[in-house]
Amino acid sequence: MPPPVVALVGATASGKTGLSLDLAERLAGEVVNTDAMQVYRGMDIGTAKLPLEGRRGIPHHLLDLLEVTEPATVALFQGWARESIADIRRRGATPVLVGGSALYTRAIVDRFEFPGTDDSLRGELEAELERVGSQALHERLAGVDAQAAAQIQPDNGRRVVRALEVIALTGRPYSASLPRLEYADPLTVQIGVDIDRPTLDERIGRRVDEMFASGFVEEVEALLARGLAEGRTANRAIGYREVVGFLAGDRTLAEAIEQTKTATRRFARRQDSWFRKDPRIVWVGHDDPARIEVAQRAVEALV
Repeated sequence: MPPPVVALVGATASGKTGLSLDLAERLAGEVVNTDAMQVYRGMDIGTAKLPLEGRRGIPHHLLDLLEVTEPATVALFQGWARESIADIRRRGATPVLVGGSALYTRAIVDRFEFPGTDDSLRGELEAELERVGSQALHERLAGVDAQAAAQIQPDNGRRVVRALEVIALTGRPYSASLPRLEYADPLTVQIGVDIDRPTLDERIGRRVDEMFASGFVEEVEALLARGLAEGRTANRAIGYREVVGFLAGDRTLAEAIEQTKTATRRFARRQDSWFRKDPRIVWVGHDDPARIEVAQRAVEALV
């Protein structure tokens, strides 16, 4: 029997990283990143990417794969992750997935087949996005697929465009193509880190302050010189877009910091709401002294 697939989920700043390292040590595992933005080289401070010296000698996969000018898609990431997971398991190690991108995690662990794409149609929709804005396209999406619109934020133009593209190509609601609650491999367990909102909000505020104190603005300046503004995916990352606005003179540094905190807290709430709908997740308290034992027992119950 191959080793199980372990996925650590939960809101950003909840403590997933530390638990992933503890679990990987206990399970002779290797960590697989499932954060959409940590695949980009140079996006380190703003994504809370664990530095090499903090990884305890544990192999980490799917970090620093792309330049900020290169687009990343869920379908592409799914392929990379499943290939890494298969390789890790072939070597007898346990893959421990960890990251903040809920859709990416679901696309990896669940049965999720991606509809095709059409470059011409996508180009038309992206041109319309530039012309009328994401809010207008989101309203159109709500008119043809209310369920999909409810799951996509109005300011997420990229996902709105993709939803409209899939609907046009398949003639079916975009929501019909979202992942089902069915593991691609039954030997899969999800461990969720449970944390109360006041504590999480405080942690997020502290993390953002530390980011800016650690040279985050300088990191964004360096990435702009490498083409961040032209990237279709990387420049949408929380914090980065706020700092780009500051550097362009659209807001003060204090406003950029506060807006980053607000956007991160909003994102964390969406993450938590997404994961709470999944009854398969085994939840452990962020401050439970026995959290590693609880998580390990959930994994061992599979084998």
